[in-house]
Amino acid sequence: MASFRILRSGDSGNLEASIDRLLNEEKQMRLAENVAGTRKAATEILQLCFEAKDWKLLNEQILNLSKKRGQLKQAVQSMVQQAMQYIDQTPDIETRIELIKTLNNVSAGKIYVEIERARLTRKLAKIKEDQGQIAEAADLMQEVAVETFGAMAKTEKIAFILEQVRLCLDRQDYVRAQILSRKINPRVFDADTKKDKKKPKEGENIVEEAPADIPTLLELKRIYYELMIRYYSHNNEYLEICRSYKSIYDIPSVKETPEQWIPILRKICWFLVLAPHDPMQSSLLNATLEDKNLTEIPDFKMLLKQVVTMEVIQWTALWNKYKGEFENEKSMVGGSLGDKAGEDLKLRIIEHNILVVSKYYSRITLKRLAELLCLSIEEAEKYLSEMVVSKALIAKIDRPSGIVCFQIAKDSNEILNSWAVNLEKLLDLVEKSCHQIHKETMVHKAVLRS
Repeated sequence: MASFRILRSGDSGNLEASIDRLLNEEKQMRLAENVAGTRKAATEILQLCFEAKDWKLLNEQILNLSKKRGQLKQAVQSMVQQAMQYIDQTPDIETRIELIKTLNNVSAGKIYVEIERARLTRKLAKIKEDQGQIAEAADLMQEVAVETFGAMAKTEKIAFILEQVRLCLDRQDYVRAQILSRKINPRVFDADTKKDKKKPKEGENIVEEAPADIPTLLELKRIYYELMIRYYSHNNEYLEICRSYKSIYDIPSVKETPEQWIPILRKICWFLVLAPHDPMQSSLLNATLEDKNLTEIPDFKMLLKQVVTMEVIQWTALWNKYKGEFENEKSMVGGSLGDKAGEDLKLRIIEHNILVVSKYYSRITLKRLAELLCLSIEEAEKYLSEMVVSKALIAKIDRPSGIVCFQIAKDSNEILNSWAVNLEKLLDLVEKSCHQIHKETMVHKAVLRS
């Protein structure tokens, strides 16, 4: 093996002869099952081709060496790893793609180079994306299931899956994006990275270190929730968007910088107001009001207090006050609040006002309800009916007389207790009736005897 350096330096004019000698050396080492020798001979051949800038010959030698009978796994792994270093030094895109495809063919179906194959696929997908072929790039990435790779670093796995999700969102494949996003458990971002890594026990997979270009776990957390915001924005799921922004807001690096957390806290406030009223929304609303940072943006604190307070909100006055802030969101982090956000904001204020009215009135005329809501009678009836259908409140409308009757929602225990009380009253009435009948019968019999 000492002759390799001499061949590379002194016989550069005769590349084929040098490669033939190295192939003979490689064969001898391979048949002797000499791992170090086979690996060295194979990598020397690739280095010769690279230095000669003969990319076609390089691809041929990679395929040739990988198909040798009884080729050692370590030799194939070393060849793939070394050839990957040449990818960024290729003269043009066509040569780069050809080299990546060659390495993909060699690593296909080989578990000992599965990580290298995943990295190659990602490089190829990036090239396709740069060429504008987003659908092809997404299809390429979906072929690789990195969640099954035991030796791949956790951060690299997450980064790969997030890339899959991003490409699906770019091609507007929202169903597949949701399926892929579920492969990541959000709790993984809360893991303590400062803990000492345990040494693998005998028989366990040795986890490789993630490449230098892979983001940290907290950076990946932000990327994950930004992608989830894009997904939820498609269906205007305001509460889920709000929860995603809340998770970004809780990242330590974000909370330390007012320039970062103020725009995010504004978004949280807006989406809390836009979200339909339910227990989760109410809980988040109260938790956000207790946040001390909210004092930095007093207008938004006032907005949340208005929504929490059980008082009728005048839509015109509210819109005139916050219209400017609403429009300013387009130039801030995350962009605009959505195409339907303005309409939905008005709808939430109407729903809030109907809930307020239902707290103070048990019966009210439709005309008076419409006056309180600043709507026509037809619109008031429409919004009230929608809330009843969605089970946001319980109400009945007497249309001939134009009266709305509100009822307090009862839980199952209260309903069962009322039934029990009614049954008890019924049994008491039956018992009294039987006693009276028996009494009248006895009196009637006494009269007949006399």
